[in-house]
Amino acid sequence: MSVEQPTIDGHGTDTDHELGRGVRTGSLLMALAGVAFIAYGVVFLIRTFFGSGFELGVATLNGVTRAELDALDPAVVHYIDHLHVATAAFIIATGVAITALAWYGVQSGLLWAWATAVVAAVVGLALALPMHYMDLFTHDWVSHLGPVYLATIVFVVGAGLAYRGIRSEPRPADTGESTGT
Repeated sequence: MSVEQPTIDGHGTDTDHELGRGVRTGSLLMALAGVAFIAYGVVFLIRTFFGSGFELGVATLNGVTRAELDALDPAVVHYIDHLHVATAAFIIATGVAITALAWYGVQSGLLWAWATAVVAAVVGLALALPMHYMDLFTHDWVSHLGPVYLATIVFVVGAGLAYRGIRSEPRPADTGESTGT
């Protein structure tokens, strides 16, 4: 008969362990990247209302400034603003989700939280990035995509460290009903 009793979270004190440095460092880097995504989204949003260009790294659309386009067709500029606000909202929301999943779930060693954060980042980037390489408009790729690539590198390094740490952590024993007396 064991004297160890499961705690509220279902783990007995004999199965508690300190998370490894890889999980801690990895989850911190993943959360930091999530915060960077949030910041990028906020900059995107601010530039929509207060910027002279269209978005970070895009000063003109084929030589046409935002002011010139607004004079030509204000509805097009309002539509672009509408899309920028929606895009910023989803960038910020994804950053919030990744940050929370990394800080609370991955840091606790939860593989499902790690997988969800990775899927969220991969889906967002896999859908958003390819259009930037189709030469449909001129943009300064360093200022336009540089911050996203930097945050992505930090995220990937963090996800790799966290995954290795999660997979190497000892698993707590099954805390189901005890068959002993």
